[in-house]
Amino acid sequence: MSGTGTAIREVHVAVGVIARAGRILIARRPDHVHQGGLLEFPGGKVEAGETVQAALVREIFEETGLKIPPDTLQPVIGIRHDYGDKRVFLDVWRTDRAEGEAFGREGQPVNWMRPEDLKDHDFPVANRPIIRALRLPSLLAVTGDIDTGDTGIRQLRRALGEPLKGASPRLVLLRAPCMAVEDYRLLAGAASDACESAGAGLVLHGSPAVFDDSLGAAGLHLPWREAEKLDVRPVPDGVWLGVSCHDAVQIDHAVAIGADYVTLGPVKPTATHPGTPAIGWARFRELVSRATIPVFGLGGLDLSDLDQARQAGGQGIAGIRYWWSQN
Repeated sequence: MSGTGTAIREVHVAVGVIARAGRILIARRPDHVHQGGLLEFPGGKVEAGETVQAALVREIFEETGLKIPPDTLQPVIGIRHDYGDKRVFLDVWRTDRAEGEAFGREGQPVNWMRPEDLKDHDFPVANRPIIRALRLPSLLAVTGDIDTGDTGIRQLRRALGEPLKGASPRLVLLRAPCMAVEDYRLLAGAASDACESAGAGLVLHGSPAVFDDSLGAAGLHLPWREAEKLDVRPVPDGVWLGVSCHDAVQIDHAVAIGADYVTLGPVKPTATHPGTPAIGWARFRELVSRATIPVFGLGGLDLSDLDQARQAGGQGIAGIRYWWSQN
């Protein structure tokens, strides 16, 4: 409620991530509007009785002259944000099939930019999870049973050498929960070099104590038992922070401590956790729809599930068996 007792209405905004040749179409907001002068992804308000896809087709054409085939749009993320004087729901969809050449039909500058060149401070705060989603791959590769020393690194290099469907570079989550801390650190240093050689980033797994800038890691992934102890982000900005989650409360806590993404599951029954009930795709879709950061599906999934995870609004899938040999 506002100070006068009037409810602040939420504005439903259709947002387009228009991709072409590895770049994303970005516009600059006019100086006189809300958040004026900042960069933005093109789109606009969804009118009464209008679908988000129809709104995007209309808004993108009105703003940039591009024609969007509606059936090429795929969900990216939904973001609710309260600016104090305005509440918005950003309903973000992506296509790489836009037709025509883009220009600012309303006088606004437009430009094609690489995802890695998109900076948080150049965009409204509510747009920042979109930037995370664009930089993250669709596959989060989790290591299975791994040995210490040279044997473990050979396992990792072999797995990294296998061709995979999905965006590159990949992120590799080094999961070795039974390994002593010192052994894990030694393995992580060598694993980081192996990942870098393969064009991938290494994400460490465990408590904040395992993260060390000197290891060259791309981030830290917290098991829920570690995340629930925290009330602030435990790693610097500029590296990934992930959290393993199983329900809405845990996702909200991950957002509160500054996580960049979460894994959510198990979506399907798993051999590694046979007694844990699966949440299924319907529940996954429901939880993803209210999450404000990218979500990877986890648990019993393989590459054939990637499209379903994306259609449910997920970032992609995380797992072991689709890429890691157990032999």
